[in-house]
Amino acid sequence: MEDILQMKDKNIVVMGVANQRSLAWGVAKSLYQAGANVIFTYRKERSYKKLEKLLADGGLDAEAIVQCDVNSDESIQQAFAEIGEKVGVIHGVCHSIAFAHAEDLKGDFVDTSRDGFAFAQDTSAYSLIAVAKASQPYMTEGGSMIAMSYLGAERVVEGYNVMGVAKASLEATVRYLASDLGRNQIRVNAISAGAVRTLAAKGVPSFNEILHKIEETAPLKKNVTQEEVGDMTLAMMSYLSRGVTGEIVYVDSGYNILG
Repeated sequence: MEDILQMKDKNIVVMGVANQRSLAWGVAKSLYQAGANVIFTYRKERSYKKLEKLLADGGLDAEAIVQCDVNSDESIQQAFAEIGEKVGVIHGVCHSIAFAHAEDLKGDFVDTSRDGFAFAQDTSAYSLIAVAKASQPYMTEGGSMIAMSYLGAERVVEGYNVMGVAKASLEATVRYLASDLGRNQIRVNAISAGAVRTLAAKGVPSFNEILHKIEETAPLKKNVTQEEVGDMTLAMMSYLSRGVTGEIVYVDSGYNILG
């Protein structure tokens, strides 16, 4: 299988591992199984410590672990310069980063604050542009960028509020970046993952109801797992998806097709 994927010894940056339930950690595990070299970025010291423990518990080695604050252009540029210096060539980036203030996820969407709207957009959507710009000089052999989205980008999901708008912006960003970077054989896609119990999902008030509804109504009659999201991300980063860019790929047991 490794030969088909052609991921052995490829240098892949994974951004956004908060804990063992993170989608980004699911992606990392799939990458390790395919023989890739995994580089991690983290924002705060507590994320770094959790990441170190996850790697130690799994008997895994990171190619590098680099601090990166995605709300700062300087921090992003510095992080990718450090990664580039360490590995030379970057073959892929998984951007699994999104954030909105808790107060903007409660109550009515119409009450979203101006600052809260701007912060959700900056962290969840603009950061992908900044990361693409910083990583592009090191993606000299082409490559693949994957962002993480959710159905709330195109439909109203109760309690998702400002994050839904940020994810809609992220999906449009994927398409425009795909158009820009295609000339360099850099592909940009997004995975729209079904509901998985992550730290971020806990912030959505209706999350448990969403899980039950998916189990009852989705074509596959089940919720997706972290591993399923990780494996599809791996496939979208690999040689198998070399003709695909600018797409939003749903990994949600088919829930998105329902009326």
